[in-house]
Amino acid sequence: MKRFFFSWSRIPNILGVVGIVGAAAITAGWTGNVESHPALADERPMPDMGGAIGWLNSAPLNRKSLRGKIVLVDFWTYTCINSLRPLPYVKIWAAKYKDAGLVVIGVHTPEFSFEKERRNVEDAVRDLNVTYPVAIDSNYEIWRAFNNEYRPAQYLIDGKGRIRYHHFGEGDYGDFERVIQELLRENGATGLNESTVSIIADGVEAAPGGDVQSPETYVGYGQAHGFASPGGFDWDSRKTYRPPAAPSLNQWGLGGSWNVGSESAVLQAAPGKVEFRFHARDLHMVIGPTKTGKPVRFRVKLDGAPPGPDCGIDSAPAGDGEVREPRLYQLIRQKGQLEDRTFEIEFLDPGVRAFAFTFG
Repeated sequence: MKRFFFSWSRIPNILGVVGIVGAAAITAGWTGNVESHPALADERPMPDMGGAIGWLNSAPLNRKSLRGKIVLVDFWTYTCINSLRPLPYVKIWAAKYKDAGLVVIGVHTPEFSFEKERRNVEDAVRDLNVTYPVAIDSNYEIWRAFNNEYRPAQYLIDGKGRIRYHHFGEGDYGDFERVIQELLRENGATGLNESTVSIIADGVEAAPGGDVQSPETYVGYGQAHGFASPGGFDWDSRKTYRPPAAPSLNQWGLGGSWNVGSESAVLQAAPGKVEFRFHARDLHMVIGPTKTGKPVRFRVKLDGAPPGPDCGIDSAPAGDGEVREPRLYQLIRQKGQLEDRTFEIEFLDPGVRAFAFTFG
């Protein structure tokens, strides 16, 4: 069984303001730490990287070519907000320590089927301005070689090719950067800037709000929970659904004609809607068009009205927006005091695929 690391939300996009400050990295909000090892150890040899189906920003790399370098291996995927929140740190570490001998490798290991497609990964890497090497691990070969179970997950390898440190989840950025510095010094680097990075993130990479009461929720029946439309799911077949009349917190439902599969629900005829009773500052959805690629127009409401100033970066104050590619869309970012709210998204064209809700 593959285990993934989740917080209460999941979405990519624009980087925040990045700066260098003294003594420690400053982060805010829930960090979602799973595990970190405070003391350096010789855990095992670095596995080879030969399982990638392709590489971006680099020729293929392997243990032999990386010998003598300090290597940071970052497992991530482009629709996972937990993977995206650390990305500004990983990017600036790659630049800050490159001349001192650090090589950063992003291992893109997908969760959803569309994340396996090279073109989608290429687009995401470009849009996120990731310039260090990225191994496309669509078959999970590198994931299994590292015996990895989480994303995000970072591994640090010393100049002799030994894994010396790992960290699972978000946060602990200052501690992690100090380990990078320690390994670089051990490898002979001198004159390091011993300050650590501090980042003030905005947009989708901002730390989650302080009162998140809604969990990540899948739409496909394979991992769905909280589904409250009358009659439940009809698996892998077309059915006309209606939303629950008075959903409780964290219940959701469909309206209109949908075909619900294990991974996603596909709208068969327009209009169709999804409703969710939630409690969080931010609401995101992983959605995309079908393989025809035709854009799908949508309209968002909050408690039955346009979101106005509470719209997200992917929706207008009037609630309008458009699905053009498969990714994580930020649809709501509330500005005021948080309370239970009912979110509704109505799709005005058929063919949208809905994968998951995440919150922040």
